[in-house]
Amino acid sequence: MRHIELEHRFVELIPESLEPGVLYIAMDYGIATHACACGCGEEIVTPFTPTDWAITYDGETVSLWPSIGSWTLPCRSHYIVRRGKVIEAEPWSEDQVENARRREKEAKAQFYGTRPADRPVVSSPTPLPPRPPSRWTRVKSWFGF
Repeated sequence: MRHIELEHRFVELIPESLEPGVLYIAMDYGIATHACACGCGEEIVTPFTPTDWAITYDGETVSLWPSIGSWTLPCRSHYIVRRGKVIEAEPWSEDQVENARRREKEAKAQFYGTRPADRPVVSSPTPLPPRPPSRWTRVKSWFGF
């Protein structure tokens, strides 16, 4: 691994160009993004959902779980982000990758109540729901501002 640490930055929007060694976290959109820790420069996106990744912020550092496996990239990097440190994980075989993909599909089907093949095809884009009020807006409303 080229980067042994990822500095976290909470951002409103993910920047067009990713600075190596920085984990950008956009809580309003439920994602974290960073340049691959191996140094290849590929963008890694980790969505926060009940069936994808979870983030832990302890007030000083950030952890992501489960591990990040870049199986579709030439580098095939596999690592964990724990308390801001990049911990290299063992490479996976094609069988391990396929088994993980199958488990992920099953978890999504169970959580969302439908198999991926059963999901309807949407012919036109669905409008995004309105953004929830920011924390600052909520705090101001508590104090009557």
